[in-house]
Amino acid sequence: MSRSTHADHILQSTPDTVVRGYLSPFVKPALRIYPGETVQIDTVTGAGVPQEDPEGFFNEQGIPFSDSVQAIVDIVKNVEGRGHILTGPVYIEGAEPGDMLEIRILDLKLRDLYAVNRARPGAGALPDLAQETYTKVISYDMERNTALFNENIDIPLAPFMGVMGLAATEKVPSGPPGRFGGNLDLKELTKGATLFLPVMVEGGLFYTGDAHGAQGNGEANINGLETSLIGVFEFILHKGTSLQWPTAETPTHFIVMGLDEDLNIAARIAVEEAIRFLSGRMGLSPMDAYALSSLAVDFEVTQLVNGVKGVHGMIAKKLFKNLEDTYWAKTT
Repeated sequence: MSRSTHADHILQSTPDTVVRGYLSPFVKPALRIYPGETVQIDTVTGAGVPQEDPEGFFNEQGIPFSDSVQAIVDIVKNVEGRGHILTGPVYIEGAEPGDMLEIRILDLKLRDLYAVNRARPGAGALPDLAQETYTKVISYDMERNTALFNENIDIPLAPFMGVMGLAATEKVPSGPPGRFGGNLDLKELTKGATLFLPVMVEGGLFYTGDAHGAQGNGEANINGLETSLIGVFEFILHKGTSLQWPTAETPTHFIVMGLDEDLNIAARIAVEEAIRFLSGRMGLSPMDAYALSSLAVDFEVTQLVNGVKGVHGMIAKKLFKNLEDTYWAKTT
């Protein structure tokens, strides 16, 4: 697939520039940049690819050995661990605990013409349903911009990165999301969106991967269209700007998030974050913010399947008159 050439830096996915199954503050940066710079980051998926015979998976499925497929083979063979293949980390000069990092998603491009969806026993929203591992390889039709689920069902492609996160203060598994971001699986974080994360360690240390060609809210069987993407990101540093939880912005919405192992608590956090935003940045009283959250904010289940569950609140920009451009840069 085509590659972007409009970035200050390019970070490829190789055994030397990825980790597998975790985010950590103890990994040597794969790249160091200054705030305001842009980075093209390659990602790959290892979904369904066995460590003992990665080439056999692609031969069996009839998938050509493109550059990204060869990268997957090299990584699966040479990088320890299982789970998400994450490219990074990217060190942002000057980022310190107590700052906020603004990550603008400038572009997303597919690297290959296929995706994998999997379900396994003991996982997903219905952990008892799968009696054995289910693997479905799904081809793309780029002329129609769809994934060919079967002869009667086409899924519109809507690519996004499932994992975008900064390092926490300790090594954490990449499955559960947290205040650091990580495996948010928020499909709104596509081209043109912006993610805001609290910086917890020096340099921030940004990781990304778990790319999806599309996904439904909830991610019920624990996978989306697991695929390989190229992303272009711009990193803006906000010094001394506090942030309780990951938040986001799209051209049409502000997005607040709640994360917890208990879905009810995740929902509560999302509502609290909506009130925090509406009162702190829109000047509403807490009770007016609570009322508007009930009247006009859509709270949706982000994902149900990563141990820590997610709920996000969609706050439409069209609700507000005379919007400024920099609400997220203000201190909460």
